[in-house]
Amino acid sequence: MFDEPPKPVEDGYEFTLEQDSLSNAMGARLPNRSLWMIQGEVGSGKSLVSQRLVYGLLENGSKLLVVTTELTTRGWIEQMESVGYPVTEYIANGMLLVFSQFGVIAESKEGVDMFDVLESEAIGKADVVVIDSASALLPTGLETSEQMSVLQRLRRVCSESRSLLLTVDPTEMDEKLLHKLRTSCEVLLDMRAGFVGGEIKRTIVVTRFLRAAGPVQASVGWRVEPYMGFIVDITAVS
Repeated sequence: MFDEPPKPVEDGYEFTLEQDSLSNAMGARLPNRSLWMIQGEVGSGKSLVSQRLVYGLLENGSKLLVVTTELTTRGWIEQMESVGYPVTEYIANGMLLVFSQFGVIAESKEGVDMFDVLESEAIGKADVVVIDSASALLPTGLETSEQMSVLQRLRRVCSESRSLLLTVDPTEMDEKLLHKLRTSCEVLLDMRAGFVGGEIKRTIVVTRFLRAAGPVQASVGWRVEPYMGFIVDITAVS
């Protein structure tokens, strides 16, 4: 458990890493008291991009709570290690907490929804809360008033010097709720992938980035190399 509550960060959270230039292409800092969203279907790379942001935030002094619905706690840590983002030291010194819907190994916790996650005591002591994938925890079939209630609860998490990063798969979500989330978040990244010359080219489309501290490019090409982490593809940056 974190020892202290987060300290206010008025000018946003740094996520710079020496080994890549992502922060130079994407606003330099992520805005405080904000909702960030990464949208993409299965295999689009949204989890890998969220892991790059997590490691960059940790390296620059932020406290994080990560909730994964796709991997066990151990599996998430091992995934980070495999791309060159070691996090065991951050867990040991209280800078990072990792919760999984499947527990440490593979013990699934049934009936957990977004509101259960948002009521965790650990939320109040983190600078940034990451939920990957949030679409697996968000309710479907909601009335308009219920959709607004979901947004209000998410905003409440962000109201006290804290930011919330959600990764979402549009095929898992209520279309109207997804639209409301897209129009209300401060940072919106859309994942794109396509074949060029027989190779898969992956791109982050920066659909929205409010309160940026530096230049924001419209799209950022990227790839991940084992044990090297996230690499900006300079041939695919615009």
